[in-house]
Amino acid sequence: WYRNFDLAVERERGLDDREDHLLAGNFLVALDPGDSATLVLSTDHAPDLDGAQALERSAKFERSLLERWATAYPALSEAAPPWVRQLVLAADQFIVRRSVARDPDSRTIIAGYHWFGDWGRDTMVALPGLTLSTGRPEVARPILRTFARFADRGMLPNYFPESGQSPEYSSVDAALWFFDALRQYHASTRDTDLLRELFPLLAEIIQDCAQGTRHRIHVDPQDGLLYAGEPGVQLTWMDAKADDWAVTPRTGKPIEVNALWFNALTTMADWARILKRSPRDYQKMAEHARVGFSRFWNETAACCFDVLDGPQGNDAPLRPNQIFAVSLPESPLTPAQQRAVVDACARRLLTSCGLRSLAPDDPHYRSSYVGPPRDRDSAYHQGTVWGWLLGPFVLAHLRVYKDPVLAASFLEPMAQHLGTYGLGTAGEIFDGDPPFAPRGCIAQAWTVGELIRAWTTVKMSQAKRRGPRANLRSRN
Repeated sequence: WYRNFDLAVERERGLDDREDHLLAGNFLVALDPGDSATLVLSTDHAPDLDGAQALERSAKFERSLLERWATAYPALSEAAPPWVRQLVLAADQFIVRRSVARDPDSRTIIAGYHWFGDWGRDTMVALPGLTLSTGRPEVARPILRTFARFADRGMLPNYFPESGQSPEYSSVDAALWFFDALRQYHASTRDTDLLRELFPLLAEIIQDCAQGTRHRIHVDPQDGLLYAGEPGVQLTWMDAKADDWAVTPRTGKPIEVNALWFNALTTMADWARILKRSPRDYQKMAEHARVGFSRFWNETAACCFDVLDGPQGNDAPLRPNQIFAVSLPESPLTPAQQRAVVDACARRLLTSCGLRSLAPDDPHYRSSYVGPPRDRDSAYHQGTVWGWLLGPFVLAHLRVYKDPVLAASFLEPMAQHLGTYGLGTAGEIFDGDPPFAPRGCIAQAWTVGELIRAWTTVKMSQAKRRGPRANLRSRN
């Protein structure tokens, strides 16, 4: 045994930092120049002992991933920098099979390594980038169908417990992100069969959200906006809790939830027309929500409130959630408001590796994600930088300023990150202050997915400006 093994990172995280490790044995091999040896650790009863063959199989699989991507985006892939090619390979590491009765093709997405499982919200955000932007729409289909099977009372599972119990339904926006993921899938594939199959479920989700479901989720008949929240339950992506303390409760009408709600309604109207059904009810609800959304505008701050009608009224601190009111396909904001939102986020939230979760001049801002669990939980959404938010920021910036070269420049610093934390992939979070030390999961699905999706979208926009000679075929 190796007694009292020192775990420096665990100590930094306020956890037990000493551990006894089993010394299984010593492996000594004498090699001459040019020789090689293979050490195989496997759970298989009959593992493959041919190291060269195993490496070749891995290389062949990686070549197949790049070939699929190149087929989908021929000119784009030829001009792609090495870090984008690496992210295309990294995308596959999150896509896994999920055991579902009577569905051998069931798939899901692991939110992050090494300690996250498959989460509904993360899966739907990451799916377009991990599958569509890498030329693998056939992988997206079973993931969408898997989560659709577990929809309940207008909600998708927030996560699946590891021990096999019933899924946890505590996310107000996972089902709304499902609409956006399916929208992008249908735009890429024109798979109307899947749309027809899922449309009744989508209509139920809209109805359940409108009439009311768990956790006081319902549409306010006064302004058409979606309200969510009750004490002790965290329903948005800013869901950190320290014991019984909800760090960012966000009870009320969160802005990104209502941007997603508005887009779900406009998308349903479009799909109803495709399926030869009446879009009238969805159009009416969307217009009501669009008018109600004007309440989010904070004239004094020249940006949006983060939450409306909370226990203490409207929540004014600058957070990145308003960027989705610009980055999603249908914006309920005026063009001038869209630009003001992008400018505010660029001035006070943008870093080289993502957006801060809270502006640095806020009294609750936390500059670093270190210390014991309670300290880290209190910083998780109170200033910590999130890499996945770089994607929607870039797309919002592109929408407002129509400058694909400038928009792409915001992604380029992440190339250095791929070689400094989780090698060859993109991590979860970073400290809010320079030098923006990486923290959390070393490989995060929605960070990888959103970086690929944003880069692809920006480069497609750039190609369109050059004209038809660019010869790029979009699958997004």
